[in-house]
Order: sequence, then structure tokens, then C-alpha cells
Amino acid sequence: MRLVIAQCSVDYAGRLAAHLPTARRLLIVKADGSVLVHSDGGSYKPLNWMSPPCTLREEEQGDGYLWTVTNKAGEQLVITIEEVFHDTAHDLGIDPGLQKDGVESHLQELLAEQIETLGKGWRLIRREYPTPIGPVDILCRDAEGATVAVEIKRRGEIDGVEQLTRYLDLLNRDPLLAPVRGVFAAQEIKPQARVLATDRGISCAILDYEVLRGMDDPSTRLF
Repeated sequence: MRLVIAQCSVDYAGRLAAHLPTARRLLIVKADGSVLVHSDGGSYKPLNWMSPPCTLREEEQGDGYLWTVTNKAGEQLVITIEEVFHDTAHDLGIDPGLQKDGVESHLQELLAEQIETLGKGWRLIRREYPTPIGPVDILCRDAEGATVAVEIKRRGEIDGVEQLTRYLDLLNRDPLLAPVRGVFAAQEIKPQARVLATDRGISCAILDYEVLRGMDDPSTRLF
């Protein structure tokens, strides 16, 4: 991983155009090729980024540098660097990944095996679909063939909706997947999280752990 602190401006040219005026920022170049632009304020979400596969071309430009990051769709992230304050690289090795608690991990496994719980005709693409900011729990297609990203929690709260929103931002940049919609699935979902999800066009689904495990048959219930 390469970490660069620099005075720079950033321009994104793709389906939308975006410009970040010059400021001191952290530039991250990851081993998978992704490039992220961070500031010291706001949230932990990058101000802009380019997901892999992409290429980075570095050129000298006057007293500074020009970085041009291009993805397979031809979209570009152009970073104009006026001054570099820090530039270092580190080998982080292989990350073991997030270890989820037993119930949450088992929910993911069970739902992947019974993906039609979310809708008749749904098909699994894969579990733990990789993105530059972490794996999406489940990526699947609905009955119409549209791509759906599913984030699974034992208890659905606002943080989980925010996490799924970030995944959707990334996945919708991939022309092979877009448009991608989201499903926030949990054993229980807090009212505030449900409101936020609905506002962002994300569907909510309540998962019954015992039913998924085959320990309960809802058809035999009186209530």
C-alpha cells in the first residue's frame, strides 16, 4: 500500500463529472490497484476513488505531478499534485478478513443457500463479493436479472445502512453490474435504520434464523 500526502486537486470524468479544488489530502494506492482520495475532515468515506481493475499513470508536470487513473470503462480520476509532503509504501501482507460472529456468519451462509427467501426466481452470484472497501455479504440477481447487493446483520442499525450505501456506490460504477440495488437483511431492524434505508432506495428484509435453519415451520404457527 502506498500513502501519499500532497497538495492536490482532483477531477473525475465518467458518467458524472466532479471536481475537488486544491487542498492537502491523503492519496492511497492499494495493492489491488484501487486509488482513494481522503481528507482529514468529514467521514471515513473517501472523497473520491477509482475501483479496480484500473491503471495509474504518473507524469511530471511543472514542479508537480499528474496522476491519471483509468478504469476498464474509460472513466478517469485525474489528480493534479502541486506539492508532495509524504510518500511511502508498505507491504501489508494478506489480510485474513473480517471474522463475523457465529450467528451473523451463519445467517449469511443460510441465506446464500436459500436465496429465494428474498424472492422467487432469485439467483446467487457469490458470497463475500470483493470491493476495495470490503466484501459485500451476498451478491445476487432478482427474478428480472437485476443485480442486488445484500448486507446481513443480526441487528440492523444505521451503521449497517451506511455500509451498504458505500458498497452500492462502488458497485454501481461497474458497468457489468450496474444498476445495483440494495437489500438490508437482519433478524431485527431498528426504526431509524429502516427510515434511512427507505430514503436511500434500499429494501429491508427480516430474517428468521430458526426458519432458515429448518428448526421452525411458519406454516404450522397459529399466530
